[in-house]
Amino acid sequence: MRAVILQEFGTPLILTEIDKPAAEPGQVLVKVKASGVNPLDTKIRAGKAAHAERTLPAVLGLDLAGVVEEVGAGVSDFAPGDEVYGMTGGVGDLQGSLAEYAAVDARLLARKPTALAMREAAALPLVVITAWEGLVDRAQVQAGQKVLIHGGAGGIGHVAVQIARARGAEVFATASPSRLEAVARLGATPIDHTTTAVDEYVARHTGGEGFDVIFDTVGGAVLDASFAAVRTYTGHVVSALGWGTHSIAPLSFRGATYSGVFTLLPMLTGRGREHHSQIMREAAALADAGALKPRLDPRRFTLADVADAHTAVESGSAQGKIVIDVN
Repeated sequence: MRAVILQEFGTPLILTEIDKPAAEPGQVLVKVKASGVNPLDTKIRAGKAAHAERTLPAVLGLDLAGVVEEVGAGVSDFAPGDEVYGMTGGVGDLQGSLAEYAAVDARLLARKPTALAMREAAALPLVVITAWEGLVDRAQVQAGQKVLIHGGAGGIGHVAVQIARARGAEVFATASPSRLEAVARLGATPIDHTTTAVDEYVARHTGGEGFDVIFDTVGGAVLDASFAAVRTYTGHVVSALGWGTHSIAPLSFRGATYSGVFTLLPMLTGRGREHHSQIMREAAALADAGALKPRLDPRRFTLADVADAHTAVESGSAQGKIVIDVN
């Protein structure tokens, strides 16, 4: 089969032929139709993601959507011909999705939403799992709460806005001026973070009480700002990007709480993989109900163009999720 290989960190990706895998016990062989590209993929390629623990040489690609070709022993949830999606590889020793076929742990898969095309489904897994673990698993977002999403027009952020709204929350989202309209179209109240101070938007939108839940997808100073904008006593801050040195005193002074999300953990450890499948099933139900739809960049890339796709992600020029057409 054709596959894109990374031989050494920081070197160009190579399109080549490798052996087609077979489904081992507990696995599903998927004919990959599309592979979503995440910023993490580009960091892994560059050797700047030690937390992803990638073994080389390797096939990269975290997210996939495709069709079941065969199932291994012990797999009863899937059958040949099923359309599936999931975050299934590209880290540790797990083969990624930049290949025509991938043998993946059945516990990481779910049936693809019928309302979404393969390309749309491939855009979802990492971002929807990250958003779900933050908003639902950690913060337990519920109807009536005021939720602030930092980076509401970004890959994780635009999905987080939709999940929070689907759970009945009143959603606010920070964005740069050029992306405020995109946030508004998602149904969130946009906040221009370049012109509005933290205390100003906290006063305007919460009467100075603070937001019930804040989901930080940006990191750095934005996480510090989150600690000062959360609701006193009952507020919760959750972040997918905890890099840097932070003072938690502002959070402590408000009596609020914090938690982090590390989406790769089940793939790296083998523990908790069933929960990823559960999240993907919940996301499929939302998509089929019309409550969740990813925003895709209109450009088309193939396995021969993966380097260009990575460049588009790294440059920040993408207007939505970049997806590779594989088969």
